[in-house]
Amino acid sequence: MGFLFDGLDAEAYDRKYDDRQLLRRIIGYFQPEAGRMLLAGITMLLDALARAVVPIVISRGVDEVQLTQDSALIVTYGLLVAALGASAWLFNFIRRSLTAEAVGNVVLKLREDAFDAVMKRDLSFYDQFPSGKIVSRVTSDTQAFSTVVTLTVELIGQLLLVGVLLIYLLFVDLALALVVILMMPFIVGTSLAFRKVARFTVQHSRRVRAEVSALVQETISGISVAKTFRQEHAIYADFLKLNRRSFWINLRMGFVFAAIFPLLSLIVAFAMTAVVYFGSLRMNAGALSAGDWYLFAQGVALIWFPLTSIASFWSQFQLGLASSERVFALIDSEPKVVQHDNRVLPALRGEIEFANVQFSYTDKERVLDNFSLHIRAGETVALVGHTGAGKSSIGKLIARFYEFQGGRITVDGVDIRALDLKAYRAQLGVVTQTPFLFSGTVRENIRYGKAGASDAEVERAAYQIGNGDWLRSLSNGLDTEVGERGGNLSMGQRQLVALARVMLQNPAIFILDEATASVDPLTEALIQEGLEAIMKNRTSIVIAHRLSTVRRADRIIVLKKGRIIEQGTHEQLLAQGGHYAELYNTYFRHQSLEYIEAQRRVAEAPAN
Repeated sequence: MGFLFDGLDAEAYDRKYDDRQLLRRIIGYFQPEAGRMLLAGITMLLDALARAVVPIVISRGVDEVQLTQDSALIVTYGLLVAALGASAWLFNFIRRSLTAEAVGNVVLKLREDAFDAVMKRDLSFYDQFPSGKIVSRVTSDTQAFSTVVTLTVELIGQLLLVGVLLIYLLFVDLALALVVILMMPFIVGTSLAFRKVARFTVQHSRRVRAEVSALVQETISGISVAKTFRQEHAIYADFLKLNRRSFWINLRMGFVFAAIFPLLSLIVAFAMTAVVYFGSLRMNAGALSAGDWYLFAQGVALIWFPLTSIASFWSQFQLGLASSERVFALIDSEPKVVQHDNRVLPALRGEIEFANVQFSYTDKERVLDNFSLHIRAGETVALVGHTGAGKSSIGKLIARFYEFQGGRITVDGVDIRALDLKAYRAQLGVVTQTPFLFSGTVRENIRYGKAGASDAEVERAAYQIGNGDWLRSLSNGLDTEVGERGGNLSMGQRQLVALARVMLQNPAIFILDEATASVDPLTEALIQEGLEAIMKNRTSIVIAHRLSTVRRADRIIVLKKGRIIEQGTHEQLLAQGGHYAELYNTYFRHQSLEYIEAQRRVAEAPAN
């Protein structure tokens, strides 16, 4: 059934940690909880002592009652056993409460670290790895991690009980205690031999769960497309295939873990047979009293349970270790965008220079090859070219979303790799081709550009875009709910919200990847007014799809396969009759008023 695990390989950023490394890392997270864990350890010891003393007290009581025939001793020993049981319950309650609080705090910190790592990863990380799998590590894997500690504490408590009883049994009857001890390695060894196959099976169970999570998330995100093309049945078929695969992997995991218990039960049966046989010989020889025999019978039962439980604990323990391994791999993943310094430029002028830059997303194809470009402070530059020419890549490199492989990029004469990214991006305004809006109101989405902005500042920014005319089309103005991903708004309205967000931010450098979606003439005019307001007196880099934007640019950069082949104004480039003129006739000419008017005249002309 090896085919079940095909395609469930580790992610590229996954690492192999041995158990010692994982446990050392987990202990590091528990250091701030040392006080609680110390108290939990003390109460655990007291709980183990109280439970271990119960069979000892009963055995002493049996011997004394048999010797003295005093029935009053039964009540006395009964009350003592009840008191010990109540004490054990109290200690166990305190220990569980302390452990739950400590584990909760550790999971909280671990999840915060995992989410912080997600926030620090550069965009290339998300290009390579599905978001659903990343979400699975931050949520379900961090929660499963808590089982490592909880079950370990439970097992330690059981082993403490074993230790106390064994020490006492050695004093009661050395020979019979040695028989018990000789049986223990067989039980423990069988459980531990199970470890390797358990880790392998659990790891693949977690991976296939992440695959299911990723598929469900991608399906829900693209449900409108699926319905548009009537592909619900195909998506459901893919889900059924993956879900069945998940079922068989988890079923195999169940079989693997279930197989260990019959074997352990067989070993325990042989061990109990040996204890009963040698115990009966010791009793017949008068070396063992009835109470001591009862103590051994009870003690052996208490000792076998934790040892056989190692197997059941091990399944959960391996699940927790596998989950923690996945979380630590996410936290430890190395970012590709690496800063050499953390220089803060208090106020950017916006001068940008590319010097012999080499850039590619993968090793297979180079996007920018020995690319050089100088953008003056306050200049508006429009980037045009066919798909794959490198337009969007230039904007992403300026925003420092990706690492370039060669050359140099400077902002105001400072290497972009030496800047403090948080401070730098605070002066950078970016509007993507498909503006992303978070669930909430229009007001909240505009305020995203400046978290501490007042309502008055938000309104002022909104009204700077097309004099606020676009707000009249919204049902509740700035308090209109945008829905998930802005689904309640049209594409044009989302663009206007995104522009208002940048206007509130008031950046020194503005990067716009214009949407290609058609909008009505009124929205088109409002968007253009908003762009003019934002581009005024700041450096602007526009990946242009609208003729109106291209015409207003100070300079048009024409790209082809990562190289600049032409540059100049709209009129200059048209006069050259080169690649830009070709692009104009292919993409832009139909947007011109002259073309629209000519088409109207043709349509109105009488037929011959």
